[in-house]
Amino acid sequence: MSDSSEQVAELTTREKIKTTQTWVVKVGTRVLTRPDGRLNEEKIANLAWQIHEVMKTGRRVVLVSSGAVGAGMGQLGLTQRPTDVAHLQAVAAVGQAFLVQSYDQTFRHYDLHAAQILLTREDLEHRGRYLNVRNALLALFDLNAVPIVNENDSVSVEELQLTFGDNDRLAALVASLFRNCLLVILSDVEGLYDRDPRDPEAQAITEVPTITPATWDLVRDRFTGLSKGGMASKLKAAELATKVGEQVIIASGRKDDSLIRILAGEPVGTFFGPQPQMVTARKRWIAFSAPPRGKLMLDDGACQAVIQRGKSLLAIGIMSIEGNFKKGDVVSLLDRRGEEIARGLSNYEASELRLIRGLNSDQIESTLGHCPYIETIHRDHLVVLR
Repeated sequence: MSDSSEQVAELTTREKIKTTQTWVVKVGTRVLTRPDGRLNEEKIANLAWQIHEVMKTGRRVVLVSSGAVGAGMGQLGLTQRPTDVAHLQAVAAVGQAFLVQSYDQTFRHYDLHAAQILLTREDLEHRGRYLNVRNALLALFDLNAVPIVNENDSVSVEELQLTFGDNDRLAALVASLFRNCLLVILSDVEGLYDRDPRDPEAQAITEVPTITPATWDLVRDRFTGLSKGGMASKLKAAELATKVGEQVIIASGRKDDSLIRILAGEPVGTFFGPQPQMVTARKRWIAFSAPPRGKLMLDDGACQAVIQRGKSLLAIGIMSIEGNFKKGDVVSLLDRRGEEIARGLSNYEASELRLIRGLNSDQIESTLGHCPYIETIHRDHLVVLR
């Protein structure tokens, strides 16, 4: 076996789980609630015990927990989930308090504390707030607390309008805050299946070294070609987390010992191998947390320089510009086919780039009257995604 193949094998094996220092555990509504939609407090107690067992090994755990609406339904005596956004928000607000209280009461049996962290997407899109979230989580680890993270349902209208919320993506973004992290997504199924789970012959896939188009085909409707269902959301989260070098397992949350078995190294669920790790936390933020404010289409030479040679992006390689971004905004870099190849922080605002695109660097000053940067995007602030 060649050195390169040995490195790939090392990256994709479950053995590396033993070295992880931080676990982000995401548990969904279907796992936490009973058939009538109300919170299953026995499942809360079991989950707290499993997390305690993981923490006894010296690992840090963040719990990304759904279930606020289900908890609120139980507290308010509702038998049916509200359908309008305003009442969903209100029920979630009531339920979130009870949900965290339930976790805290259970964790106290193990001399642990539950700490509520409610986030909106903007908290992880803004660089300063992104760092504040990370620092808060690290401080909670020092205090022997278990951060309970959830999207702020009472203000995040978009999540409540979707059939499957954004907590899978939120968990992946939280995992990207840390190095040497394992993301465990506890679902109502065993993992990613090799065919439609309703097929009696369907089996859970043990390991996915790299997420490819063929992997995505497993969650696409064979008639419409569209990704569907909760597994599509989980696969997207796995793709995001593995691209920043983290490991991911999708496993059954219905079983009472999934975390314990993962800790023991057993082949539980579907394991997704990490890809080559991005070096800095800043590049992780650029790649997946900050939303692109514009798009730059590059010629073939610029694409090759960025992807294959790790070069900075120069104005001469830019063919077209989309958006009205400012200096310092994240922009998406596209090839001629419109496929995203990279993201980076622009040294120029869009109006300036429209004037200097396609020009040599020595022509920038005569065109703009100044030349603050030779590079449109410096390679230190550029992340290749292909």
